Amino acid sequence: MSGSGIRSAAYGLLPTDTTEDVRTRGAGVSTQVAVLPVGSFEQHGAYLPLATDTLVACAVAREIAAAYPVHLLPPVTISCSHEHAAWPGTVSISAVTLHSVVQDIAASLRRSGVEALVVVNGHGGNYVLGNVVQEASARGERMALFPAAEDWEAARTKAGVVTSLLTDMHAGEIETSILLHTHPESLRPGYETSDFVADDRRHLLTLGMSGYTDSGVIGRPSLGSAEKGKALLESLAASFGTYFSMLTASGDGAE
Repeated sequence: MSGSGIRSAAYGLLPTDTTEDVRTRGAGVSTQVAVLPVGSFEQHGAYLPLATDTLVACAVAREIAAAYPVHLLPPVTISCSHEHAAWPGTVSISAVTLHSVVQDIAASLRRSGVEALVVVNGHGGNYVLGNVVQEASARGERMALFPAAEDWEAARTKAGVVTSLLTDMHAGEIETSILLHTHPESLRPGYETSDFVADDRRHLLTLGMSGYTDSGVIGRPSLGSAEKGKALLESLAASFGTYFSMLTASGDGAE
């Protein structure tokens, strides 16, 4: 596929709300909630795009926005991908910068009357997002990080994903399935024959991904399917209901 075709497919990542749409939606809820997808721009083997984590985070966020009265924000597309630095195309910002970006977005939302923020994280290396949410909650602000590992596990079970969350680390069954469902045009040939397992990754922070995989893949993408991708997103949207109720409840609402 040409580069222009891939760009056209990705256009739907940006919300098209007007300010009046936001005003109308906010009038119908006691507490306004915004959803911020955070992805990355990093290698995902030879068959998935660098923007895979952003596409996944946006797919989850869109599914949430279709089911709940939340304000869908445009994604943060570059984050903390330092473990993938050995591969061309990977771009990172520091954890300090990502922390500040999310904090600034939350503060700006509060100034405009949106009290709660859910960060939908599509990249496992964004460890700092947990700190952002913990610190915000300690200050009495309404913020949550989604999905939790338990949400992914429930979705994996519902969708019939065979690979465990430990094995399905990067460019594997889950990510391939979600993109086959939402952006099939973005996949290149090769995912059917790229399975690679490396469950013992205890030195990942020191060695990076290149210490465990030559291809950049850790998982079983050959098991991916569009049907599994659809079921994964449906399950995550259902799991989000608890988060929405928590953030919009009277009282602290903090996590």
